[in-house]
Amino acid sequence: MSRARDLQPRRLAVSACCFGKTYRLTTFKDLGLAQPLLKALEGEGYHTPTPIQAQSIPHLLEGHDLLGIAQTGTGKTAAFALPILHKLAANKQPRRRHACRALVLSPTRELASQIADSFRTYGRHLGLTIAVCFGGVGVRPQAMQLAQGVDVLVATPGRLIDHLDGRAVNLASVEVFVLDEADQMLDMGFIHAIRRILPGLPKARQNLFFSATMPKEIGALAAEFLKDPVKVSVTPVATTAERVEQQVIFVETAHKRNLLARTLREVVKGRTLVFARTKHGADRIVRHLDQDGVRSAAIHGNKSQGQREKALAEFRSGRTPILVATDIAARGIDVDGVTHVINFDLPNVPESYVHRIGRTARAGAEGSAISFCDAEERAYLRDIEKLTRQKIPATDGRADQSTPLELFSAKPQTKRQGGNGGNNGGRGRPQHAHGGHHGANGGGRNSHSGEGRGAENRNHASGGASQPHGHGDRRGHSAGGHGAAGEANRGNGHGGFANRSGGRDGAPNGAPGGRPRRPRYKGPASRSAQS
Repeated sequence: MSRARDLQPRRLAVSACCFGKTYRLTTFKDLGLAQPLLKALEGEGYHTPTPIQAQSIPHLLEGHDLLGIAQTGTGKTAAFALPILHKLAANKQPRRRHACRALVLSPTRELASQIADSFRTYGRHLGLTIAVCFGGVGVRPQAMQLAQGVDVLVATPGRLIDHLDGRAVNLASVEVFVLDEADQMLDMGFIHAIRRILPGLPKARQNLFFSATMPKEIGALAAEFLKDPVKVSVTPVATTAERVEQQVIFVETAHKRNLLARTLREVVKGRTLVFARTKHGADRIVRHLDQDGVRSAAIHGNKSQGQREKALAEFRSGRTPILVATDIAARGIDVDGVTHVINFDLPNVPESYVHRIGRTARAGAEGSAISFCDAEERAYLRDIEKLTRQKIPATDGRADQSTPLELFSAKPQTKRQGGNGGNNGGRGRPQHAHGGHHGANGGGRNSHSGEGRGAENRNHASGGASQPHGHGDRRGHSAGGHGAAGEANRGNGHGGFANRSGGRDGAPNGAPGGRPRRPRYKGPASRSAQS
């Protein structure tokens, strides 16, 4: 059984207010959790709740809906797992065939697996059954387990829809519904899958939403699905994790790879996550590092489940100290001791920067975040600094410093023109979409359950459809393909830098581009668009 890492064994005093009642919470025992849960926590060496746990658990034990805003590494998994286990254990019921009592939806297979492990760790003395279902593996063994009935089901949206269609599970007995990483669900285009799942839930249920950031779309989603929720926020919205030393290095695009190899050899000594914007870019980084004698591995949507698990296992053990990942694939990575995060490509969605650097400086440790920024990523950097309300210290790492750094990093004065992002919203160079026929966030062939395959699968966008309007990437790539439509978009997706005069979020057919924005999801999706 893997150790649950989201509880931090450090002493702190937290005041939590619950509808006019103020508690001084210094231990888990003060929360009123069941003795078997306290025994499991004691066995793990955990005595003190983190702020999100101390503020959430009293509300949840009283049965209220909750909207929790907390970044990665704050202990939010235990914040909902502990009260759910307490509630189910206090009212044990015989297992009903094809039924579950608590449903947790997670955006990726890695995160779903880790959440299920946490439930098993905390609930090991309760005799409850925990099941996890995600794509990329066989459906039949999961269906056989669900047929027996379970107490807690952790699932990715696409694979859950597969089981609902196959009548392997019925949601009519769900008492608690959890939507974890709600902002990432939205980014990945799973809102339509969620809307399809919700009608099968009973109206009398407790709803919990947890999110690392709070964009307007999440507020609207919470207002629609939550009933008089308590809002708990343990960190200001869109702030970066404390104890992370941040730095940006301005560098020409052609020199990024050499700078990365040099940084990993001369500066970085510990476990390191390197972020690339696309799966193909991640593979290129690994090949380049291998040529330079630097051992690394990649994790992204084109990797099989076995390859992903092997890469994570070697990263955790230290055999492979460098892991290159895309944003979506990395969202479920829960590894202690990450000392450095390197943004080889700056994200075109500023909230992703917060998620990325939150992978280091966990559990009270310190960490470092180094970002490479070329000329075409300057606008991304400005958006990040605007969102986080802080100026990131900059270093000039350019090979050609004849142009003053102030001009290199200044806001471009000329209006750029957008190019074509490639057919079907795939991530591609102009005239070529790397995302395949159906964009990004895909799953297995002709399946709904490919969210675990990650950000850029060749077969299905969120299970079989491309996103008509993706984020513009910086060389004519379209980072679209989030699967909002029910069929592939045969037109041109929103592109990016098709040329030096292109826009960051260009319009189709070379229309003037504008500022980058989140993809907008329009209309109900077909079955094939939900993995």
